[in-house]
Amino acid sequence: MPILSNINIHSSADVQTVKVGNNTRVWQFAVVLKGAKIGENCNINCHTFIENDVVIGNRVTVKSGVYIWDGIQIDDDVFIGPNVTFTNDKYPRSKAAFTLARTYVGKGATIGAGTIILPGITLGAYAMTGAGSLITKDVPSHALYVGHPAKFVCWIDEQGQKLHKISAFEYENKQGHKYTLRDNEMSKI
Repeated sequence: MPILSNINIHSSADVQTVKVGNNTRVWQFAVVLKGAKIGENCNINCHTFIENDVVIGNRVTVKSGVYIWDGIQIDDDVFIGPNVTFTNDKYPRSKAAFTLARTYVGKGATIGAGTIILPGITLGAYAMTGAGSLITKDVPSHALYVGHPAKFVCWIDEQGQKLHKISAFEYENKQGHKYTLRDNEMSKI
């Protein structure tokens, strides 16, 4: 990732990394550790914390009160609502070594405010979680999960609108774009 100079870092933010992409904004009281990588055109809101072993793609929005721990990778165009809680340790104990559990958030995913994501989870491309959800298992691409623990609600398109079933494995959105369901993964045709 190239190091670019056109970034806006608030004077009260503590940004230790030099790997921040062009046109990224980092707001008040944010802390970004030295090893973190943040892409271009991101918006890192106030009162956030980003640890060392974190990769954030381009055009990502991280709202206030979000802590992104080691082992978390966030793809392009992701929206992370306020007070989302990521975890990276399946068996946490104070002052004890642990095995890092990696979490991946796919392109275009939306994580609703106050969502809790257990360690080692994958959220697929364009997946969405409802506010306050508890994510205990992987969320497939284009799936909407809601609840505590979260459960599947419906398949959605890239804008978060419900897909309509037209045959056993085919769906379409309101604009008529077609999608196919294979092995519990939805993809645009």
